[in-house]
Amino acid sequence: MNKELDKAYDPQKHEDSIYKKWEDSGFFNPDICVAKGICKKNADTYTVVLPPPNVTAKLHLGHVVMVAVTDALIRYNRMNGKRALWIPGTDHAAIATQNVVEKKLLEEEKKTRHDLGRKAFLEQVNAFAQKTKSNIINQLKKSGASLDWSREAFTLDEPRKKAVTQMFVDMYNEGAIYQGHRIVNWCPRCQSTLADDEVEHKEQNAKLYTFKYDKDFPFAISTTRPETKLGDTAVAVNPDDVRYKEYVGKELKVNFCGVDLNLKIIADKNVDPEFGTGALGVTPAHSMVDYEMAQKNSLEIKKVIDEEGKIINDLGQFGGKTVEEAKKLIVEELKERDLLEKQEDIKNNLSVCYRCDTAIEPLTSKQWFVGVDKKLKKLGNKTLKERAIEVAKSGEIKFVPERFTKRYLDWMENLHDWCISRQIWFGHQIPAYYKGDEIYVGLEKPKGDDWVQDEDVLDTWFSSGMWTFSTLGWPEKTKDLKTYHPTQVLETGYEIITLWVSRMIMMSLFAINEIPFKNVYLHGMILDKHGKKMSKSKG
Repeated sequence: MNKELDKAYDPQKHEDSIYKKWEDSGFFNPDICVAKGICKKNADTYTVVLPPPNVTAKLHLGHVVMVAVTDALIRYNRMNGKRALWIPGTDHAAIATQNVVEKKLLEEEKKTRHDLGRKAFLEQVNAFAQKTKSNIINQLKKSGASLDWSREAFTLDEPRKKAVTQMFVDMYNEGAIYQGHRIVNWCPRCQSTLADDEVEHKEQNAKLYTFKYDKDFPFAISTTRPETKLGDTAVAVNPDDVRYKEYVGKELKVNFCGVDLNLKIIADKNVDPEFGTGALGVTPAHSMVDYEMAQKNSLEIKKVIDEEGKIINDLGQFGGKTVEEAKKLIVEELKERDLLEKQEDIKNNLSVCYRCDTAIEPLTSKQWFVGVDKKLKKLGNKTLKERAIEVAKSGEIKFVPERFTKRYLDWMENLHDWCISRQIWFGHQIPAYYKGDEIYVGLEKPKGDDWVQDEDVLDTWFSSGMWTFSTLGWPEKTKDLKTYHPTQVLETGYEIITLWVSRMIMMSLFAINEIPFKNVYLHGMILDKHGKKMSKSKG
Protein backbone atom coordinates (compact mmCIF):
# COMPACT_ATOMS: atom_id res chain seq x y z
CA MET A 1 0.00 0.00 0.00
CA ASN A 2 2.80 2.41 -0.87
CA LYS A 3 0.92 3.89 -3.81
CA GLU A 4 0.47 7.62 -3.37
CA LEU A 5 -3.12 8.86 -3.44
CA ASP A 6 -4.13 11.30 -6.13
CA LYS A 7 -4.45 14.85 -4.87
CA ALA A 8 -7.92 15.07 -6.42
CA TYR A 9 -10.36 12.29 -7.21
CA ASP A 10 -10.92 11.89 -10.95
CA PRO A 11 -14.20 10.00 -11.41
CA GLN A 12 -13.54 9.42 -15.11
CA LYS A 13 -10.67 7.08 -14.23
CA HIS A 14 -12.95 4.79 -12.25
CA GLU A 15 -16.54 5.10 -13.49
CA ASP A 16 -16.27 2.60 -16.35
CA SER A 17 -14.65 -0.12 -14.24
CA ILE A 18 -17.16 0.37 -11.42
CA TYR A 19 -20.12 0.18 -13.79
CA LYS A 20 -18.66 -2.94 -15.44
CA LYS A 21 -18.48 -4.64 -12.04
CA TRP A 22 -22.10 -3.72 -11.37
CA GLU A 23 -23.17 -4.98 -14.78
CA ASP A 24 -21.15 -8.21 -14.52
CA SER A 25 -22.69 -8.95 -11.12
CA GLY A 26 -26.10 -9.29 -12.77
CA PHE A 27 -27.79 -7.56 -9.85
CA PHE A 28 -29.64 -5.15 -12.16
CA ASN A 29 -31.62 -8.23 -13.25
CA PRO A 30 -34.20 -9.23 -10.60
CA ASP A 31 -34.17 -12.86 -11.79
CA ILE A 32 -30.44 -13.11 -10.98
CA CYS A 33 -31.06 -11.40 -7.64
CA VAL A 34 -33.54 -14.17 -6.81
CA ALA A 35 -31.18 -16.90 -8.05
CA LYS A 36 -28.32 -15.54 -5.90
CA GLY A 37 -30.49 -15.05 -2.83
CA ILE A 38 -30.33 -11.25 -2.92
CA CYS A 39 -34.13 -11.11 -2.78
CA LYS A 40 -36.83 -13.70 -2.18
CA LYS A 41 -38.62 -15.50 -4.99
CA ASN A 42 -41.98 -14.18 -3.76
CA ALA A 43 -40.76 -10.67 -2.95
CA ASP A 44 -42.86 -7.74 -4.15
CA THR A 45 -41.97 -6.42 -7.58
CA TYR A 46 -41.03 -2.84 -8.37
CA THR A 47 -41.03 -2.17 -12.10
CA VAL A 48 -40.19 1.00 -14.00
CA VAL A 49 -39.75 1.52 -17.74
CA LEU A 50 -37.23 4.07 -18.92
CA PRO A 51 -39.00 6.67 -21.08
CA PRO A 52 -37.21 5.74 -24.30
CA PRO A 53 -35.01 8.62 -25.51
CA ASN A 54 -35.39 9.53 -29.17
CA VAL A 55 -32.49 8.38 -31.35
CA THR A 56 -32.08 11.87 -32.78
CA ALA A 57 -28.99 13.01 -30.85
CA LYS A 58 -27.19 12.72 -27.52
CA LEU A 59 -28.99 12.96 -24.19
CA HIS A 60 -29.34 16.36 -22.53
CA LEU A 61 -29.73 17.53 -18.93
CA GLY A 62 -33.47 16.83 -18.92
CA HIS A 63 -32.73 13.14 -19.42
CA VAL A 64 -30.13 13.23 -16.66
CA VAL A 65 -32.74 14.52 -14.20
CA MET A 66 -35.11 11.70 -15.14
CA VAL A 67 -32.36 9.06 -14.89
CA ALA A 68 -31.13 10.32 -11.51
CA VAL A 69 -34.60 10.34 -9.95
CA THR A 70 -35.55 6.92 -11.30
CA ASP A 71 -32.20 5.36 -10.37
CA ALA A 72 -32.72 6.49 -6.77
CA LEU A 73 -36.19 4.90 -6.73
CA ILE A 74 -34.96 1.63 -8.22
CA ARG A 75 -31.89 1.31 -5.97
CA TYR A 76 -33.92 2.11 -2.85
CA ASN A 77 -36.49 -0.57 -3.61
CA ARG A 78 -33.80 -3.09 -4.65
CA MET A 79 -31.99 -2.54 -1.35
CA ASN A 80 -35.29 -3.08 0.47
CA GLY A 81 -35.51 -6.59 -0.93
CA LYS A 82 -37.92 -6.05 -3.80
CA ARG A 83 -37.56 -7.60 -7.24
CA ALA A 84 -36.68 -4.27 -8.80
CA LEU A 85 -36.70 -4.08 -12.60
CA TRP A 86 -35.80 -1.03 -14.65
CA ILE A 87 -36.29 -1.65 -18.37
CA PRO A 88 -34.05 0.29 -20.79
CA GLY A 89 -34.72 1.20 -24.39
CA THR A 90 -34.79 3.85 -27.09
CA ASP A 91 -37.41 5.32 -29.42
CA HIS A 92 -37.06 5.41 -33.22
CA ALA A 93 -38.93 8.76 -33.09
CA ALA A 94 -40.17 8.49 -36.70
CA ILE A 95 -40.70 12.04 -37.97
CA ALA A 96 -38.09 13.61 -35.66
CA THR A 97 -35.32 11.23 -36.73
CA GLN A 98 -36.30 11.43 -40.38
CA ASN A 99 -36.19 15.24 -40.21
CA VAL A 100 -32.65 15.20 -38.77
CA VAL A 101 -31.39 12.91 -41.54
CA GLU A 102 -33.24 14.87 -44.24
CA LYS A 103 -31.62 18.13 -43.10
CA LYS A 104 -28.20 16.46 -43.00
CA LEU A 105 -28.72 15.02 -46.49
CA LEU A 106 -29.73 18.39 -47.89
CA GLU A 107 -26.83 20.24 -46.25
CA GLU A 108 -24.13 17.72 -47.17
CA GLU A 109 -25.29 16.30 -50.51
CA LYS A 110 -27.90 18.84 -51.68
CA LYS A 111 -30.35 15.94 -52.08
CA THR A 112 -33.84 15.12 -50.81
CA ARG A 113 -35.14 11.75 -49.66
CA HIS A 114 -37.00 11.49 -52.97
CA ASP A 115 -33.69 11.80 -54.84
CA LEU A 116 -32.43 8.72 -52.99
CA GLY A 117 -35.64 6.69 -53.04
CA ARG A 118 -37.30 4.95 -50.11
CA LYS A 119 -34.92 1.98 -49.75
CA ALA A 120 -31.66 3.94 -49.92
CA PHE A 121 -32.99 6.71 -47.70
CA LEU A 122 -34.15 4.25 -45.03
CA GLU A 123 -30.71 2.63 -45.05
CA GLN A 124 -29.24 6.03 -44.16
CA VAL A 125 -31.83 6.68 -41.44
CA ASN A 126 -31.36 3.24 -39.90
CA ALA A 127 -27.58 3.66 -39.87
CA PHE A 128 -27.94 7.07 -38.20
CA ALA A 129 -30.45 5.69 -35.67
CA GLN A 130 -28.22 2.74 -34.72
CA LYS A 131 -25.19 4.99 -34.24
CA THR A 132 -27.12 7.46 -32.08
CA LYS A 133 -28.73 4.59 -30.17
CA SER A 134 -25.27 3.26 -29.26
CA ASN A 135 -24.22 6.72 -28.05
CA ILE A 136 -27.34 7.01 -25.87
CA ILE A 137 -26.78 3.58 -24.32
CA ASN A 138 -23.18 4.54 -23.57
CA GLN A 139 -24.38 7.78 -21.93
CA LEU A 140 -26.88 5.88 -19.79
CA LYS A 141 -24.16 3.52 -18.61
CA LYS A 142 -21.84 6.46 -17.92
CA SER A 143 -24.58 7.95 -15.75
CA GLY A 144 -24.52 4.83 -13.55
CA ALA A 145 -28.14 3.91 -14.27
CA SER A 146 -28.95 0.47 -12.82
CA LEU A 147 -30.89 -0.71 -15.87
CA ASP A 148 -31.40 -4.38 -16.75
CA TRP A 149 -29.63 -4.46 -20.12
CA SER A 150 -30.72 -8.04 -20.77
CA ARG A 151 -34.19 -6.60 -21.41
CA GLU A 152 -33.14 -3.68 -23.62
CA ALA A 153 -35.73 -2.74 -26.28
CA PHE A 154 -36.07 -0.43 -29.28
CA THR A 155 -39.46 0.76 -30.53
CA LEU A 156 -38.58 -0.42 -34.06
CA ASP A 157 -36.92 -3.77 -33.27
CA GLU A 158 -38.49 -7.04 -34.40
CA PRO A 159 -40.41 -7.85 -31.16
CA ARG A 160 -41.91 -4.33 -31.13
CA LYS A 161 -42.76 -4.57 -34.86
CA LYS A 162 -44.71 -7.74 -34.11
CA ALA A 163 -46.47 -6.10 -31.15
CA VAL A 164 -47.36 -2.93 -33.07
CA THR A 165 -48.79 -4.87 -36.00
CA GLN A 166 -50.85 -7.05 -33.65
CA MET A 167 -52.14 -3.97 -31.83
CA PHE A 168 -53.18 -2.24 -35.04
CA VAL A 169 -54.99 -5.34 -36.32
CA ASP A 170 -56.74 -5.92 -32.97
CA MET A 171 -57.89 -2.31 -32.74
CA TYR A 172 -59.05 -2.32 -36.36
CA ASN A 173 -61.03 -5.52 -35.87
CA GLU A 174 -62.62 -4.09 -32.72
CA GLY A 175 -63.58 -0.89 -34.57
CA ALA A 176 -61.21 1.27 -32.52
CA ILE A 177 -59.16 2.12 -35.63
CA TYR A 178 -60.77 3.36 -38.82
CA GLN A 179 -59.86 5.08 -42.06
CA GLY A 180 -61.75 8.18 -43.08
CA HIS A 181 -61.79 11.72 -44.44
CA ARG A 182 -61.43 14.22 -41.62
CA ILE A 183 -59.75 17.52 -41.02
CA VAL A 184 -56.16 17.07 -39.84
CA ASN A 185 -53.14 19.18 -38.90
CA TRP A 186 -50.88 19.23 -41.95
CA CYS A 187 -47.24 20.34 -42.04
CA PRO A 188 -46.29 21.47 -45.58
CA ARG A 189 -42.58 21.16 -44.69
CA CYS A 190 -42.72 17.63 -43.23
CA GLN A 191 -45.42 16.68 -45.76
CA SER A 192 -47.26 14.82 -43.02
CA THR A 193 -50.12 14.97 -40.59
CA LEU A 194 -49.60 15.82 -36.93
CA ALA A 195 -51.67 14.95 -33.88
CA ASP A 196 -53.34 17.83 -32.00
CA ASP A 197 -50.75 17.67 -29.23
CA GLU A 198 -47.87 17.85 -31.73
CA VAL A 199 -48.96 21.34 -32.74
CA GLU A 200 -47.43 24.29 -30.89
CA HIS A 201 -48.94 27.77 -30.67
CA LYS A 202 -46.92 30.95 -30.99
CA GLU A 203 -48.23 34.46 -30.47
CA GLN A 204 -47.83 36.61 -33.57
CA ASN A 205 -48.76 40.02 -34.90
CA ALA A 206 -51.61 39.68 -37.38
CA LYS A 207 -54.31 41.70 -39.11
CA LEU A 208 -58.06 41.35 -38.74
CA TYR A 209 -59.83 42.15 -42.00
CA THR A 210 -63.47 43.26 -42.08
CA PHE A 211 -65.20 43.15 -45.47
CA LYS A 212 -68.24 42.10 -47.48
CA TYR A 213 -68.08 39.12 -49.85
CA ASP A 214 -69.57 41.26 -52.61
CA LYS A 215 -71.52 44.51 -52.92
CA ASP A 216 -74.91 42.77 -52.56
CA PHE A 217 -74.07 40.83 -49.40
CA PRO A 218 -76.11 42.30 -46.49
CA PHE A 219 -73.37 42.49 -43.87
CA ALA A 220 -69.61 42.29 -43.33
CA ILE A 221 -67.57 39.47 -41.82
CA SER A 222 -64.23 39.53 -39.99
CA THR A 223 -61.28 37.17 -40.48
CA THR A 224 -57.51 36.98 -40.17
CA ARG A 225 -57.31 34.65 -43.19
CA PRO A 226 -59.12 36.14 -46.20
CA GLU A 227 -57.43 33.59 -48.49
CA THR A 228 -59.45 30.74 -46.95
CA LYS A 229 -62.73 32.56 -47.67
CA LEU A 230 -62.45 31.13 -51.19
CA GLY A 231 -63.78 27.91 -49.63
CA ASP A 232 -66.52 29.32 -47.38
CA THR A 233 -69.81 27.44 -47.43
CA ALA A 234 -71.55 29.27 -44.58
CA VAL A 235 -71.51 32.31 -42.33
CA ALA A 236 -71.94 31.70 -38.59
CA VAL A 237 -73.51 34.12 -36.11
CA ASN A 238 -74.50 33.85 -32.48
CA PRO A 239 -78.17 32.81 -32.11
CA ASP A 240 -78.72 35.65 -29.62
CA ASP A 241 -77.25 38.33 -31.88
CA VAL A 242 -80.26 40.43 -32.94
CA ARG A 243 -78.31 42.00 -35.82
CA TYR A 244 -78.44 38.80 -37.82
CA LYS A 245 -81.61 36.99 -36.68
CA GLU A 246 -83.47 37.75 -39.91
CA TYR A 247 -80.76 36.06 -41.99
CA VAL A 248 -80.39 32.78 -40.07
CA GLY A 249 -81.47 29.84 -42.22
CA LYS A 250 -81.17 31.72 -45.52
CA GLU A 251 -78.80 30.80 -48.35
CA LEU A 252 -77.07 33.58 -50.25
CA LYS A 253 -75.14 33.35 -53.51
CA VAL A 254 -72.10 35.61 -53.84
CA ASN A 255 -69.16 36.16 -56.14
CA PHE A 256 -66.09 36.54 -53.94
CA CYS A 257 -63.12 37.86 -55.91
CA GLY A 258 -64.21 35.93 -58.99
CA VAL A 259 -65.14 32.71 -57.16
CA ASP A 260 -68.83 31.76 -56.85
CA LEU A 261 -69.92 30.80 -53.33
CA ASN A 262 -73.19 29.51 -51.92
CA LEU A 263 -73.38 30.61 -48.28
CA LYS A 264 -75.81 29.29 -45.67
CA ILE A 265 -76.34 31.57 -42.65
CA ILE A 266 -76.17 29.40 -39.52
CA ALA A 267 -76.47 30.07 -35.79
CA ASP A 268 -73.83 28.73 -33.42
CA LYS A 269 -73.56 29.57 -29.72
CA ASN A 270 -69.74 29.41 -29.89
CA VAL A 271 -69.55 32.51 -32.09
CA ASP A 272 -68.41 35.53 -30.08
CA PRO A 273 -70.64 38.52 -31.00
CA GLU A 274 -67.88 40.86 -29.79
CA PHE A 275 -65.21 39.52 -32.15
CA GLY A 276 -65.04 41.64 -35.28
CA THR A 277 -68.54 42.04 -36.70
CA GLY A 278 -69.82 38.96 -34.87
CA ALA A 279 -70.22 37.19 -38.24
CA LEU A 280 -67.64 34.57 -39.22
CA GLY A 281 -67.09 32.93 -42.58
CA VAL A 282 -67.14 29.14 -42.19
CA THR A 283 -64.39 27.26 -44.05
CA PRO A 284 -64.94 23.59 -43.14
CA ALA A 285 -61.92 22.30 -45.08
CA HIS A 286 -59.40 24.48 -43.24
CA SER A 287 -60.54 25.01 -39.65
CA MET A 288 -61.13 22.46 -36.89
CA VAL A 289 -63.94 24.56 -35.42
CA ASP A 290 -65.53 25.17 -38.83
CA TYR A 291 -65.30 21.47 -39.67
CA GLU A 292 -67.36 20.63 -36.57
CA MET A 293 -69.92 23.28 -37.59
CA ALA A 294 -70.08 21.66 -41.02
CA GLN A 295 -70.78 18.25 -39.49
CA LYS A 296 -73.62 19.66 -37.38
CA ASN A 297 -75.15 21.66 -40.24
CA SER A 298 -74.49 19.31 -43.20
CA LEU A 299 -72.37 21.90 -44.98
CA GLU A 300 -70.39 21.35 -48.16
CA ILE A 301 -66.62 21.03 -47.67
CA LYS A 302 -64.55 22.86 -50.31
CA LYS A 303 -60.78 22.50 -50.29
CA VAL A 304 -58.79 25.68 -50.92
CA ILE A 305 -55.22 24.88 -49.83
CA ASP A 306 -53.24 21.85 -51.01
CA GLU A 307 -50.57 19.76 -49.28
CA GLU A 308 -47.81 22.08 -50.54
CA GLY A 309 -49.43 25.01 -48.75
CA LYS A 310 -50.65 26.55 -52.00
CA ILE A 311 -54.08 27.50 -53.35
CA ILE A 312 -55.54 24.68 -55.48
CA ASN A 313 -55.39 25.22 -59.23
CA ASP A 314 -59.12 25.49 -60.02
CA LEU A 315 -59.58 28.73 -58.06
CA GLY A 316 -58.95 31.15 -60.89
CA GLN A 317 -56.21 33.74 -60.57
CA PHE A 318 -55.28 32.44 -57.11
CA GLY A 319 -54.46 28.88 -58.20
CA GLY A 320 -50.86 27.86 -57.47
CA LYS A 321 -50.21 30.90 -55.27
CA THR A 322 -48.88 30.55 -51.73
CA VAL A 323 -51.32 31.47 -48.97
CA GLU A 324 -49.48 34.75 -48.36
CA GLU A 325 -49.52 35.63 -52.06
CA ALA A 326 -53.24 34.82 -52.27
CA LYS A 327 -53.98 36.86 -49.15
CA LYS A 328 -52.23 39.90 -50.64
CA LEU A 329 -54.11 39.58 -53.95
CA ILE A 330 -57.48 39.20 -52.22
CA VAL A 331 -56.94 42.20 -49.95
CA GLU A 332 -55.94 44.31 -52.97
CA GLU A 333 -59.04 43.23 -54.88
CA LEU A 334 -61.31 43.93 -51.91
CA LYS A 335 -59.88 47.44 -51.76
CA GLU A 336 -60.39 47.94 -55.50
CA ARG A 337 -64.01 46.81 -55.22
CA ASP A 338 -64.54 49.04 -52.17
CA LEU A 339 -65.51 45.98 -50.09
CA LEU A 340 -62.80 46.23 -47.42
CA GLU A 341 -64.25 48.19 -44.50
CA LYS A 342 -61.19 48.09 -42.23
CA GLN A 343 -58.11 46.19 -41.20
CA GLU A 344 -56.86 46.15 -37.62
CA ASP A 345 -53.59 45.10 -36.01
CA ILE A 346 -54.16 42.28 -33.52
CA LYS A 347 -52.24 39.50 -31.80
CA ASN A 348 -53.27 35.89 -32.27
CA ASN A 349 -51.82 32.40 -32.00
CA LEU A 350 -50.13 30.79 -34.98
CA SER A 351 -50.19 26.98 -35.06
CA VAL A 352 -46.77 25.55 -35.98
CA CYS A 353 -45.18 22.12 -36.34
CA TYR A 354 -43.48 21.11 -33.10
CA ARG A 355 -40.53 19.73 -35.08
CA CYS A 356 -39.76 22.32 -37.76
CA ASP A 357 -41.76 25.45 -36.77
CA THR A 358 -43.58 25.56 -40.12
CA ALA A 359 -47.09 27.05 -40.03
CA ILE A 360 -49.68 24.27 -39.86
CA GLU A 361 -52.47 24.12 -42.44
CA PRO A 362 -55.62 22.38 -41.22
CA LEU A 363 -57.01 20.50 -44.22
CA THR A 364 -59.21 17.52 -45.01
CA SER A 365 -57.47 14.28 -45.85
CA LYS A 366 -58.03 10.52 -45.90
CA GLN A 367 -56.12 9.17 -42.91
CA TRP A 368 -56.13 6.47 -40.24
CA PHE A 369 -57.57 7.35 -36.83
CA VAL A 370 -58.03 5.88 -33.36
CA GLY A 371 -61.66 6.51 -32.44
CA VAL A 372 -61.56 7.61 -28.81
CA ASP A 373 -65.36 7.96 -28.55
CA LYS A 374 -66.21 4.56 -30.04
CA LYS A 375 -68.00 2.18 -27.64
CA LEU A 376 -65.88 -0.98 -27.53
CA LYS A 377 -67.09 -4.43 -26.53
CA LYS A 378 -63.60 -5.22 -25.25
CA LEU A 379 -63.90 -2.35 -22.75
CA GLY A 380 -67.33 -3.33 -21.46
CA ASN A 381 -69.07 -1.13 -24.03
CA LYS A 382 -67.10 1.90 -22.87
CA THR A 383 -64.86 4.17 -24.93
CA LEU A 384 -61.10 4.53 -24.67
CA LYS A 385 -61.66 8.07 -23.45
CA GLU A 386 -64.11 6.97 -20.74
CA ARG A 387 -61.83 4.24 -19.39
CA ALA A 388 -58.77 6.52 -19.42
CA ILE A 389 -60.72 9.12 -17.44
CA GLU A 390 -62.08 6.54 -14.98
CA VAL A 391 -58.68 5.24 -13.87
CA ALA A 392 -57.50 8.77 -13.03
CA LYS A 393 -60.69 9.86 -11.28
CA SER A 394 -60.82 6.67 -9.18
CA GLY A 395 -57.21 7.08 -8.05
CA GLU A 396 -56.17 3.82 -9.69
CA ILE A 397 -53.51 5.96 -11.35
CA LYS A 398 -52.11 8.77 -9.21
CA PHE A 399 -50.31 11.86 -10.51
CA VAL A 400 -47.52 13.47 -8.48
CA PRO A 401 -47.74 16.45 -8.08
CA GLU A 402 -51.49 15.93 -7.74
CA ARG A 403 -52.33 19.14 -9.63
CA PHE A 404 -51.43 17.40 -12.88
CA THR A 405 -54.47 15.16 -12.51
CA LYS A 406 -56.57 18.14 -13.61
CA ARG A 407 -54.35 18.78 -16.63
CA TYR A 408 -54.68 15.16 -17.66
CA LEU A 409 -58.46 15.10 -17.18
CA ASP A 410 -58.96 18.42 -18.99
CA TRP A 411 -57.10 17.03 -21.99
CA MET A 412 -58.88 13.67 -21.99
CA GLU A 413 -62.36 15.14 -21.62
CA ASN A 414 -61.82 17.27 -24.73
CA LEU A 415 -59.93 14.63 -26.71
CA HIS A 416 -60.70 14.19 -30.42
CA ASP A 417 -60.02 11.12 -32.53
CA TRP A 418 -56.28 10.55 -32.82
CA CYS A 419 -54.81 10.72 -36.33
CA ILE A 420 -52.16 7.97 -36.39
CA SER A 421 -51.02 7.92 -40.04
CA ARG A 422 -47.91 9.84 -41.07
CA GLN A 423 -46.76 10.56 -44.62
CA ILE A 424 -43.13 9.73 -43.94
CA TRP A 425 -40.91 6.70 -44.58
CA PHE A 426 -39.21 5.90 -41.28
CA GLY A 427 -41.34 3.96 -38.83
CA HIS A 428 -43.89 1.16 -38.56
CA GLN A 429 -45.54 0.84 -41.96
CA ILE A 430 -49.31 0.54 -41.60
CA PRO A 431 -50.42 -3.12 -42.03
CA ALA A 432 -53.17 -2.28 -44.52
CA TYR A 433 -53.15 -3.60 -48.09
CA TYR A 434 -55.05 -2.41 -51.15
CA LYS A 435 -56.11 -4.03 -54.41
CA GLY A 436 -58.34 -1.73 -56.40
CA ASP A 437 -61.22 -0.81 -54.09
CA GLU A 438 -60.50 -3.73 -51.74
CA ILE A 439 -58.76 -3.20 -48.41
CA TYR A 440 -57.27 -5.84 -46.13
CA VAL A 441 -55.83 -5.28 -42.66
CA GLY A 442 -53.83 -8.17 -41.24
CA LEU A 443 -50.62 -9.49 -39.74
CA GLU A 444 -49.25 -10.47 -43.14
CA LYS A 445 -49.72 -9.47 -46.76
CA PRO A 446 -52.66 -11.38 -48.28
CA LYS A 447 -51.95 -14.06 -50.86
CA GLY A 448 -52.40 -13.21 -54.49
CA ASP A 449 -51.04 -10.61 -56.85
CA ASP A 450 -51.56 -6.85 -56.98
CA TRP A 451 -51.89 -6.26 -53.23
CA VAL A 452 -50.04 -3.04 -52.32
CA GLN A 453 -49.23 -2.04 -48.72
CA ASP A 454 -50.20 1.39 -47.42
CA GLU A 455 -47.11 3.61 -47.74
CA ASP A 456 -47.81 5.63 -44.60
CA VAL A 457 -46.25 4.84 -41.23
CA LEU A 458 -47.71 5.07 -37.76
CA ASP A 459 -47.37 8.01 -35.40
CA THR A 460 -44.34 7.27 -33.22
CA TRP A 461 -46.52 7.65 -30.11
CA PHE A 462 -48.48 4.56 -31.21
CA SER A 463 -45.49 2.27 -30.60
CA SER A 464 -44.17 4.14 -27.55
CA GLY A 465 -47.71 4.11 -26.13
CA MET A 466 -47.30 0.31 -25.87
CA TRP A 467 -43.97 0.58 -24.04
CA THR A 468 -44.87 -0.84 -20.61
CA PHE A 469 -46.30 -4.09 -21.97
CA SER A 470 -44.50 -4.57 -25.30
CA THR A 471 -41.16 -4.52 -23.45
CA LEU A 472 -42.44 -7.38 -21.28
CA GLY A 473 -43.24 -9.65 -24.21
CA TRP A 474 -46.78 -8.76 -25.32
CA PRO A 475 -48.59 -10.01 -27.43
CA GLU A 476 -47.27 -13.28 -25.96
CA LYS A 477 -48.52 -14.15 -22.48
CA THR A 478 -45.03 -14.16 -21.02
CA LYS A 479 -43.90 -14.75 -17.46
CA ASP A 480 -42.42 -11.23 -17.44
CA LEU A 481 -45.76 -9.69 -18.40
CA LYS A 482 -47.57 -11.60 -15.66
CA THR A 483 -44.91 -10.81 -13.04
CA TYR A 484 -43.89 -7.22 -13.72
CA HIS A 485 -47.01 -5.51 -15.12
CA PRO A 486 -48.48 -3.06 -14.26
CA THR A 487 -45.38 -1.03 -13.48
CA GLN A 488 -45.12 0.94 -10.24
CA VAL A 489 -44.22 4.39 -11.49
CA LEU A 490 -43.57 6.38 -14.63
CA GLU A 491 -41.06 9.18 -14.06
CA THR A 492 -41.12 11.73 -16.86
CA GLY A 493 -41.45 15.40 -17.75
CA TYR A 494 -44.85 17.04 -17.33
CA GLU A 495 -44.85 18.32 -20.92
CA ILE A 496 -45.66 14.87 -22.34
CA ILE A 497 -48.78 14.10 -20.32
CA THR A 498 -50.82 14.55 -23.49
CA LEU A 499 -48.29 13.24 -26.01
CA TRP A 500 -47.31 10.05 -24.21
CA VAL A 501 -48.87 9.40 -20.79
CA SER A 502 -52.45 9.59 -22.10
CA ARG A 503 -51.66 7.24 -25.02
CA MET A 504 -49.94 4.71 -22.72
CA ILE A 505 -53.02 4.56 -20.53
CA MET A 506 -55.43 4.05 -23.45
CA MET A 507 -53.22 1.48 -25.19
CA SER A 508 -52.63 -0.60 -22.06
CA LEU A 509 -56.31 -0.61 -21.12
CA PHE A 510 -57.19 -1.81 -24.62
CA ALA A 511 -54.47 -4.45 -25.00
CA ILE A 512 -54.45 -6.13 -21.59
CA ASN A 513 -57.21 -4.41 -19.61
CA GLU A 514 -54.66 -3.11 -17.09
CA ILE A 515 -53.32 0.29 -16.21
CA PRO A 516 -49.70 0.70 -17.42
CA PHE A 517 -48.48 2.19 -14.13
CA LYS A 518 -49.83 3.00 -10.68
CA ASN A 519 -48.12 6.36 -10.29
CA VAL A 520 -46.97 9.11 -12.63
CA TYR A 521 -44.16 11.18 -11.11
CA LEU A 522 -43.64 14.37 -13.11
CA HIS A 523 -40.54 16.54 -12.95
CA GLY A 524 -40.11 20.05 -14.31
CA MET A 525 -38.37 20.92 -17.55
CA ILE A 526 -34.73 21.86 -17.93
CA LEU A 527 -34.74 24.98 -20.11
CA ASP A 528 -32.07 26.40 -22.38
CA LYS A 529 -30.72 29.97 -22.20
CA HIS A 530 -33.73 31.18 -24.20
CA GLY A 531 -36.20 29.65 -21.75
CA LYS A 532 -37.14 26.94 -24.24
CA LYS A 533 -37.48 23.21 -23.59
CA MET A 534 -34.28 21.34 -24.39
CA SER A 535 -34.53 19.10 -27.45
CA LYS A 536 -31.99 16.65 -28.85
CA SER A 537 -33.15 17.17 -32.43
CA LYS A 538 -32.74 20.96 -32.16
CA GLY A 539 -29.27 20.75 -30.63
